[in-house]
Amino acid sequence: MNINDIKSPAHATAGLAFILILSALMAFTSLSTDIYLPAMPEMARSLHGNAELTVTGFLTGFAIAQLVWGPVSDQLGRKRPLYIGMVLFIIGSAGCALSSSMHEIVFWRVFQAIGACTGPMLARAMVRDLFARTHAAQMLSTLIIIMAIAPIAGPLLGGQLISYSHWPSIFWLLASIGALMLFSLAWLPETHPEEKRTSTSLKGAFKNYRLLMCNKEFMRFTLCVTFYYTAAYAFIVGSPLVYINYYGIDPQHYGWLFAVNIVGVVLLSTVNKRLVQTIALEKLLKYSTAVASIMVMLLCLSLYVKPDAIIPVVACIFIFFSMNGIIAASATAAALDAAEGVTGSASALIGSLQYGSGIISSLVLAWLSNGTPWPMTGIMTLFTLMSLFMAVKNYTNSPAAR
Repeated sequence: MNINDIKSPAHATAGLAFILILSALMAFTSLSTDIYLPAMPEMARSLHGNAELTVTGFLTGFAIAQLVWGPVSDQLGRKRPLYIGMVLFIIGSAGCALSSSMHEIVFWRVFQAIGACTGPMLARAMVRDLFARTHAAQMLSTLIIIMAIAPIAGPLLGGQLISYSHWPSIFWLLASIGALMLFSLAWLPETHPEEKRTSTSLKGAFKNYRLLMCNKEFMRFTLCVTFYYTAAYAFIVGSPLVYINYYGIDPQHYGWLFAVNIVGVVLLSTVNKRLVQTIALEKLLKYSTAVASIMVMLLCLSLYVKPDAIIPVVACIFIFFSMNGIIAASATAAALDAAEGVTGSASALIGSLQYGSGIISSLVLAWLSNGTPWPMTGIMTLFTLMSLFMAVKNYTNSPAAR
């Protein structure tokens, strides 16, 4: 570790427990969504509604609440908002399990998200509190590797649960996980000491968002990862219906097809820890978004030539999704580096746009759904190309390109 990469003496507390807890906090988004993906067809039948709206509700609450939690964490520190968030998550999860209509569960998914969003947002902020640009990217890659357990285990566990029980049991499990995380927070250090906290009012802190949105460097990196996540969420939300209904995959086996993509993310995250030491983040983003773009275009070609063949679909999506191991960590680290002094607010805005992008995917999929993979594939292609455009724009404006 280069001494220039250390921002705070609190780095000494960044041991195994710190890394594991932060990884779990970052996994809250994927866990809260991925674990019930195999149950979405059953939920749609049981609650007589469009199950994609449960994802829309969650991401809406997730995106909006971060904009409040970010400034709050800059004022109060990172730990107190985490405690409050975990309690809200537990209550929301229980509310989902007890819901008897689609309207009810969408409401409780919003409530659940208000608490869940504190996890990944403040985990990113805590890393940035302790480490500078390059080492922050390495740490984020490490967290992504460990947090990958959630999206691998989530659909597999969810598929097994609904084979023995019904969909509410999944949300009771989430409530239990939330309770476990609540107790684990005691092992986390406070990475944002009082002398670095802002003293402005919450209303005044919201002005940071306007300043951040006027920060061209910050927004270019943020939009790069936001557009990529819009494409990724199109797959996450659309894949249960595509794999289970269109290709006839058993819900219990769907989890394996989903998990293989996360293995790719883990592999690329491992490689990225080394790449960031020698290659500029801007160049990594350019190449990774280019590969993702090629894959979604090949996916379109495959569906056009041989629409009933699932293997080319799985292969193209595997490589596309694997690029998350580079894109998410590199773009986030570069964006936060451009927002020195307002890390909490910057992390909140990144998370709000990044995960809020799934609202677009889920709503458009619910609107265009026609029983084929084309709506999912179309969204993936459009937004991956937009991510590539922002990455190339970043690269041409960076010192590494000159």
